[in-house]
Amino acid sequence: MEIKQYTKNISSHFEEFSEAIKSDSPVNVHSIHVVGSALTPDFIPGHSDVNSIVVVDEVTLEFLDFIVRLGKKYSQHGVAAPLLMTPGYIESSLDVFPIEFLNFSAIHLTMFGPDLFRDLSIDRTHLLLQCEREVKSKLLWLHQGYIESLDDEKLLDVWLSNSITGYIPLFRAILFLGGQKLMLSAQDTAAAIEKFIGLDTGIFKKIVQLKNPETAEDDEQLCDCFADYYHATQELTKYVEKLAD
Repeated sequence: MEIKQYTKNISSHFEEFSEAIKSDSPVNVHSIHVVGSALTPDFIPGHSDVNSIVVVDEVTLEFLDFIVRLGKKYSQHGVAAPLLMTPGYIESSLDVFPIEFLNFSAIHLTMFGPDLFRDLSIDRTHLLLQCEREVKSKLLWLHQGYIESLDDEKLLDVWLSNSITGYIPLFRAILFLGGQKLMLSAQDTAAAIEKFIGLDTGIFKKIVQLKNPETAEDDEQLCDCFADYYHATQELTKYVEKLAD
């Protein structure tokens, strides 16, 4: 996937943040990587944060305090708290979080140090197991969210808006399992799933649009989409279950 055209989303504030980590960290910094929406068309300047992974030799309490101090300075400038890992953690966690590491591998930019994510080996069996676990968890989550909203439409709107970002990495994992090309944007990823497995992803694309403050229609509520969203998640669950058989 071509991410070069989106590197302009990496702000000077993040570059300062990265330089501060390299120069002042109390532990040895192995590498720094930008991941996520900053490298995709889904990034919204002034709204989206720049996400990153900082790989160090050891995550110590002193290093955590150091990152907290930096976070207080840069969080107001769209720099999200980084994920902190060690090379050993990455190696030992590929079987536990294959969806996450697949997406890190597909969408990342190494700002400093060796590129640890370019050639990750994702086991298909582990990936399929996590796909099944994730999609079934989403069904339970939808049950719970609908009940806990207590017919509060604004609360249900928040639940649905926050949930859609979790579907896109799952979609990429399913495409990967099917030998399909992975897409950068959420809309293109949903469209690719629709073409590949025949699932009507219109509701997912609609919620992505409604979540985006630049394209959302103020008079339309996400909660009005719940029934279609729930049904599409049920169908996605059935498809993943068939893959697991």
